[in-house]
Amino acid sequence: MTLRKRLSRTLERAADGDDAAGVGLTLLAAALAAVLVLPLVWLVFDAAALGSRALELAVAPQTLEVLVRSVALVAVVTGASILIGVPLALLTVQGSIPFPRFWTVLAALPLAVPSYLGAFAFVSAFGPNGEFADLLAPLGVESVPSIYGFAGAAFVLTLYTYPYVFLTTRASLLSLDGSLVEAARTLNAGRWEAFRRVTLPQILPGITAGALLVALYALADFGTPNIMRVEVFTQFIYARYNAFARDYAALLSLQLLTVTAIVLALESRIGVDESGAYESSGHRGTADLELGRWRYAALALPAAIALLAIALPIAIFGLWLVTGGPGYQVGRLTFDWEYGFNSAYVALLAAIASVLVALPIAIGSATSDSRLAALADRAPYVGYATPGIVLAIALLSFTLDVLPAIYKTVPLLVFAYVVRFMPQAIGSIRTSTLQVDRRLVEAARTLGRSRLNTFRSVTLPLILPGVVTGAALVFLTTMKELPATLMLRPLGFETLVTFIWRVEEAGLYGQAAVPALVLVVISGLSMAVMLAQEGR
Repeated sequence: MTLRKRLSRTLERAADGDDAAGVGLTLLAAALAAVLVLPLVWLVFDAAALGSRALELAVAPQTLEVLVRSVALVAVVTGASILIGVPLALLTVQGSIPFPRFWTVLAALPLAVPSYLGAFAFVSAFGPNGEFADLLAPLGVESVPSIYGFAGAAFVLTLYTYPYVFLTTRASLLSLDGSLVEAARTLNAGRWEAFRRVTLPQILPGITAGALLVALYALADFGTPNIMRVEVFTQFIYARYNAFARDYAALLSLQLLTVTAIVLALESRIGVDESGAYESSGHRGTADLELGRWRYAALALPAAIALLAIALPIAIFGLWLVTGGPGYQVGRLTFDWEYGFNSAYVALLAAIASVLVALPIAIGSATSDSRLAALADRAPYVGYATPGIVLAIALLSFTLDVLPAIYKTVPLLVFAYVVRFMPQAIGSIRTSTLQVDRRLVEAARTLGRSRLNTFRSVTLPLILPGVVTGAALVFLTTMKELPATLMLRPLGFETLVTFIWRVEEAGLYGQAAVPALVLVVISGLSMAVMLAQEGR
């Protein structure tokens, strides 16, 4: 047998083995994705127990009132985030401002503060008996406008969610073909007309992607509205479940999932409409926005936002740390570093489990063109889009009926984190896998190495940065998760977020100083990971 025939047969056997292994990998990925979304189906069974009362409860005046309020809050926060995020992105990418990188980091930093901590700080600063009221009292000002209510919740949520729009719009602007804008300007198009007809169509997908993240966050948020004393759907569900109306809570959860699906559908229709976009010629980022003498005045926007969203909470937390804050001397709740260890412990388990589950799904999606692989890749995003409180109720109901042995245990809590945040790992690993040169893998296979050996010695080292990034994002996001942790943690298992929640309810703000600052630092690391990807 000639060398050419031997090589041909080796390649044929490798191809046959790859096909079989590829099918197996796709089936494994699909099975894992199905397991992740299965508990959500249990909500349907619980809601069905209501029978004919389901429709009556779904359209009850109180239910509709809370639903309309929640949707209105989402609309206001999303619109306000766009009005802040897009100008800031234009300013930091195209504006002729000094130190643009510094202002970019500063504009993104509010994302490093969990919104419920921001709400906590604002209530402490601007509440009826807050620090601001105390400062004004010697001046004869007896009261300040209330921070509580719909407007306060919308303001705080906007401060801590607009960076989603800022970052996604900034990414679109960085890949913008600047020569098209320059061509429009040479054809006597004004600055606004050039932006509307050329720039906006190209960055619209980025804007809608950021707006989607803001809308999903605002719809699912539980802590901020509760602290700001405005009843939204997540609180409504939580109250019904605690009142032992499990079937009613399941019905409400399905309604919230329906609203989430509508938000996703609207984003999809806007985001894929790129008929006005243009094919890039590679001439990037040259459409500068000359501000002239206004270049320093324009910095008032990012400076004011950073002052409110970053400096104020850190100052309040630091004040609590030094002076104790309200209720500090009351010894009912005392912070223990064990709570920090518990947070890190479950977050590390979630990061490891997420990577192990994400690897076959991401690799299968990156290396296979089958519809099953694509479905397995997209299915876990259902969990990512599901509000934490809805997922928690689904898992509690499922385990009570099917697996009572893991009801409110650490494995169940970690599983919830995996369902919620694993798509972060999938996206990172899939991107790294797509960048692997397939010729290196094929060369290893022709040298007689098995598929597993090839993965271990060739593919894994190349995708390792993506694996580490995905794990870091899951870890850091898990540390901040409030509703799922609050509802699924084992009895007596305290974490940073649950301790902060308890002291807020008790009004012992000073006790939250250390865990709040720890969470801010950890969230800052998360932002560092995100910003480090900007140049990639």
